[in-house]
Amino acid sequence: MGVSPLGLHAYPARLPPADTIMRPIAHPPTPGWSAEAIETLRLAGPLALANLLQMFIYSIDVIFIARLGADELAASSLAVSVFGLLIWSLSGLVGAVAPIMAAELGARGPALRPVRRSVRMALWLSVGCGIAAMGLCALAEEVMLLAGQEAHVAALAGEYTDLLLFSTIPMIAAGVLRNFVSTLGRPIFATLITALGIGVNALANWMFVFGNWGAPALGLQGAAIATIFTTVAILLAYVLAIRIDPRLHRYHVFGFFWRPDWARLEEIVRIGTPIALTILAEAGIFATAPFLLGLLGPDQLAAHAIALQIVAIMFQVPFGVSQAATIRVGYFFGARDRIGIGRAGATAIVMGGGFMGLTALLLLLAPEYLIAVYTDPWNPEEPAMVAWALSFLAVGAAFQLFDGLQVVAAGALRGLKDTRVPMWIAVFSYWVPGMGMAVLLGFYTPLEGVGVWIGLATGLVCAAALLTWRWHRREALGLTQPGVT
Repeated sequence: MGVSPLGLHAYPARLPPADTIMRPIAHPPTPGWSAEAIETLRLAGPLALANLLQMFIYSIDVIFIARLGADELAASSLAVSVFGLLIWSLSGLVGAVAPIMAAELGARGPALRPVRRSVRMALWLSVGCGIAAMGLCALAEEVMLLAGQEAHVAALAGEYTDLLLFSTIPMIAAGVLRNFVSTLGRPIFATLITALGIGVNALANWMFVFGNWGAPALGLQGAAIATIFTTVAILLAYVLAIRIDPRLHRYHVFGFFWRPDWARLEEIVRIGTPIALTILAEAGIFATAPFLLGLLGPDQLAAHAIALQIVAIMFQVPFGVSQAATIRVGYFFGARDRIGIGRAGATAIVMGGGFMGLTALLLLLAPEYLIAVYTDPWNPEEPAMVAWALSFLAVGAAFQLFDGLQVVAAGALRGLKDTRVPMWIAVFSYWVPGMGMAVLLGFYTPLEGVGVWIGLATGLVCAAALLTWRWHRREALGLTQPGVT
C-alpha cells in the first residue's frame, strides 16, 4: 500500500482506473490532537529549516559584497530591497496553489489531474508575472534617483539589478515547485535543495566576484551572476527531485505544459492577489521603518538593523508553521471535515505562538548574547548603538508572541481560501494603528526609535487580534464551506 501526501490515507500502489480518479473517496476518521501535532511538525520542521537556510543564502551575498566596499554594499542593499519585495509578493501570488492543491487532495484522494493543472497554471503565472517584474527591475536606477539616492550608488544599483532580474522567473517558479513537493508530503526536499543553494551561491560568488578558478573578476555584477546560477540550480534540483521521486512523478506536472486551464488560473489569481498585497502591506511598513530610524540618527538606524535581523531569524519558525497550517487546513477544507479544520488550525496556532513565547523570553533574558553575533555589546566605543539595540529587543520581546499568532492565523485562513478580508486586516493594522503609532511616538515623544518599534508592535498586535478573531468565527462567517469565501 502507498501512503498519501499528508499521511492520512492509504492508496493502492498502482494508479486507479482513469475513470475513477476524480471520484470522492472515503476519508478516515479525523486524527486526534497528538496525531495532528505530529503531522504539523512533520511539515513545519523542514519548511522552517528551509526558511532559515534561505536567509543564509542572502547572508552569503552580503559577506562577499561587503568586501568590495561601502558603495557596492549600499547599492546592493537598495537593489535587493526593491527586488526582494517584488519576489516575495509574487511568490505569495503563485503560492495560492498550495491551498488549492491541498483542498483537491482532501476532496478527491490523489487528484492527479487537478493537482497537475494547478501546478501548470501556477508555473504559467510565474512566467507572466516574472516578465512584468523584470520590466520593473529594469527601472531600478531611475527609481533610486527619484528616491534621492546618490547618483553613483544608483548607477551601481542599476547595473546590479540589470543582471539580477534574470533570476526572477526561476526564483518564482522554484517557489511553485516548493509548494508542490511540500503539499505532497515531501517538505524535506525544500530543506535539502535550499541547503544545496547555499553551496552553489558561495562557490559562484567566490568565482565571479573575485575571479577565482579562471572566472573573470566582475565585482558587484559577479554577485548578481552568482544569484542567477543559484536560482537556476535550485529550480533544476526541484525538477530532478520531482522526476526521481515516485510519489511526485506520478502527477506528471510538466506534462501537456502547453494546455491552458483558464478557470484554474483565475482561481490562483483570485486567491493569490490578496496574499501578494498582504505581503506588500506588511513588508512595506518594515521597509519604511529604516527610513524613519535614519531620521533619528545613525546609532538608532544601526541598532534597528541588528535587532530586526535577530527577530527576523526567529520569525522563520512560525512562518514555516504557517505554511504547514495552510496545507493541513486546506486538506480538511477539501474533505469538508470541520473538526479536522479546527484541530489543524488550533494546533498550528498553539505551536507558532508557543515558540514565539519562548523566543520572547530569550530576548528578555539574554539580549546581549544575541547582539554579540553581530557586534560586541560590551564594547565601550559603541554604547549608544548597543543601548538602542537592547531597547528595541525589549519591545521585540513584547510583540514576538503576536507576530507568531498573526502569521499562523493568516496561514490557517489561507487553507480555507480566505485571503481577501485578511488582506484588508493587514493593510489596516500595519498602516493605520501601526504606522500612525510609529510616527506619533517616534517623532512627537522622547521615545524616538523605541516609539517606532512600539508602532510596529501595535500593528502586529492589531493584526493578530483581528485574524485570530476571524479564525475563531470561521463557522459563523461560513468560511468552512467550499465555494463560500
